[in-house]
Amino acid sequence: MKQYDLIIFDWDGTLMDSTQHIINCMQLAIKQLVFPPLSERTVSNIIGLGLNEAIFTLYPDLSETDRKQLGLNYQQNWLNSPYEAPLFDNATKLIHHLHQQDYFLGVATGKGRSGLNKVLKSSLLGPLFHATRCVDECYSKPHPEMIEQLMSYLGVRPNRTLMVGDTSHDLNMAHNARADCIAVTHGAHDSEALRACKPKYIAKNLYQVQQWLSN
Repeated sequence: MKQYDLIIFDWDGTLMDSTQHIINCMQLAIKQLVFPPLSERTVSNIIGLGLNEAIFTLYPDLSETDRKQLGLNYQQNWLNSPYEAPLFDNATKLIHHLHQQDYFLGVATGKGRSGLNKVLKSSLLGPLFHATRCVDECYSKPHPEMIEQLMSYLGVRPNRTLMVGDTSHDLNMAHNARADCIAVTHGAHDSEALRACKPKYIAKNLYQVQQWLSN
């Protein structure tokens, strides 16, 4: 008997191997505006947040004008890059498998709607998800609104909902929504940060996620 009815995935760093690309685009935006440079680790820690929240976390003392310009530069760097991040190994197989097992599937992401729609289309996974929520529609993680809206829309209780993510923001969002969560370590946050959030399981990859769900 299945333990969950709804499985919600983060996108960047969980299903798509885009962490390094996000870091590169943000560091280029910082360099373009001659702001104090930041380490890759510092930038990776904000992945999963909405863009406004991420920039405020990186540079809390910037003026509103400078924060907006940094955000615009980041978005332009992302859109102008010819690079397309690949899905992680087993992502496509996992989503198809869970869909065939009659799970409700959702996405809760720090991406905007246009960005998510683009990757849902290019990955060919869009039709397999029953509902998705983005940061321009809800409060940024770790606020529980994305998960709460998905549960409400699909009629699933928190104790029948599982969040899969690669950052503490994902896991804390699940805790705040009273849902269960598991972590994958191939994304933005390291094992130590993920373990501190007390997920039910920490997987190295999506093969282990599939195996854990099959137990």
